[in-house]
Amino acid sequence: MVQLRTPHGLERHGIENPGRVYWNLPVPTLYEHAVRRGEGLIAQDGPINFETGQHTGRSPRDKYVVRDPQSENDIWWGSVNQPFDPDRFDRLYRRVRQYLQGKDLYVQNPYAVADPRYRLPIRVITETAYHSLFSRNMFIGAPEGVDTGQDPQFTVIDMPGFKADPAIDGTRSETFIILNFEERLVLIGGTSYAGEIKKSIFTVLNYLLPKQGVLSMHCSANYGPRGDVALFFGLSGTGKTTLSTDPERILVGDDEHGWSEDGIFNFEGGSYAKTIRISPDAEPLIWAAVHRFGTVLENVAVDPVTRQLDLDSAELTENTRAAFPLSFIPRVEPRGVAPHPDNIVFLTADAFGVLPPIARLNDDQARYYFLSGYTAKVAGTEKGVTEPQPNFSTCFAAPFLPLPPVTYSSMLGERLRRYRSTVWLINTGWTGGPYGEGRRIDIAATRAMVRAALDGSLQNVPTYRDEHFGLSVPEHVPGVPGEILHPRETWDDPAAYDRQAAKLAGMFRENFSKNFADQVPESVTAAGPRA
Repeated sequence: MVQLRTPHGLERHGIENPGRVYWNLPVPTLYEHAVRRGEGLIAQDGPINFETGQHTGRSPRDKYVVRDPQSENDIWWGSVNQPFDPDRFDRLYRRVRQYLQGKDLYVQNPYAVADPRYRLPIRVITETAYHSLFSRNMFIGAPEGVDTGQDPQFTVIDMPGFKADPAIDGTRSETFIILNFEERLVLIGGTSYAGEIKKSIFTVLNYLLPKQGVLSMHCSANYGPRGDVALFFGLSGTGKTTLSTDPERILVGDDEHGWSEDGIFNFEGGSYAKTIRISPDAEPLIWAAVHRFGTVLENVAVDPVTRQLDLDSAELTENTRAAFPLSFIPRVEPRGVAPHPDNIVFLTADAFGVLPPIARLNDDQARYYFLSGYTAKVAGTEKGVTEPQPNFSTCFAAPFLPLPPVTYSSMLGERLRRYRSTVWLINTGWTGGPYGEGRRIDIAATRAMVRAALDGSLQNVPTYRDEHFGLSVPEHVPGVPGEILHPRETWDDPAAYDRQAAKLAGMFRENFSKNFADQVPESVTAAGPRA
């Protein structure tokens, strides 16, 4: 096992003879370090932009979990959680500690989880001021400028400059993200994408919290003037952050939450929002936060002379990001906690153009669509994608689930029965045809549908049953053109709609039959699209 003896305040991590160790530096100081070291560029209005190089997003194929007696029987082993040999981990960890000798290091001691009963003290050790600033923005309650002696319950050691040797280390490539639940340690190397830090801790919480009776969820949350709480699940590009940062509601958090017997709580102290093509009209709260001192930008185009941001540019990647404290949002719940949800919204961007823009789900349908976790990739966004393709990410969180998905869906079903939350499926994708032929559903119409669902306006509205998916669709929604609610009628060729709908319904059934049909009650399987 790993031996942990050395001075410098990092003795428990076995880090010997580092250079200077900077403890819990505040934001302005981290700005100075990042600029002096050539890591980032300060943009107009004050945000600081970093380019992440080769990796402009997560590297899920390079993520591993150490196989150990403590967790071996719990883990959902496979392509998401690839097993890593404990002896190889120890050898790699020794090489990492050798690499860190003589290097200046940045340490942050925040915690994850807003609810004090489930709080997880963490430590992030990194070789860049950039990743230390990111961690300070994203997590909760880091002190300023001192080693508090806090005993972390989980530690992330993050080394963008260290590259693994697959022949020696047993990795797939030079990049690695390795979780060791027994040692309570995460090693990250070979990537400058800061999101790996955030999502590693999310994966840790997805392992620890269900064992304490808490449903961990990849969702945003807010509440309205009546105190009514809403959760928003959705994969990247479906509008989760955009729709939850509603000026008329109070934001609890925009990405990760737990649901305990007492209500919901945020895991984080920050927001990690996509910035590509956002505007002050459609996303006013996020747009304003992006243009503030203290915000960390990733891969945003910046004019080298004027330092103006070009949020429409995908020059480096479509996955441009901003990490900022939640306090940058004007209407935010400072405690990060709220009561049980009244409404739950599943967001999908259907590029096939056939799902209704809004539907109400019963409990079995909720479990079915939760396990399916559907959205779609559109043509042109990835190499080789020439037509819409389904993206089924179970529980809207497949890359971050260490436990089998049915664990989370069963907990959701139990909470729906107990607290009677209403579940909605909202399509923020296309209508009138697939991507390239139809049109994207207008964000104003989507906002109107969401608000009607949350404020009770749809409670007594008559519904019709969708022919292909068996969903209950409202006949009318205040402020929304009636034809949008009948997707077949928006197509010039209704027969083409039927073929496309039947195609997508078949993809749903195939995915569910392959992965979940033998693990859930028959009523859940039967709640999916019709054959």
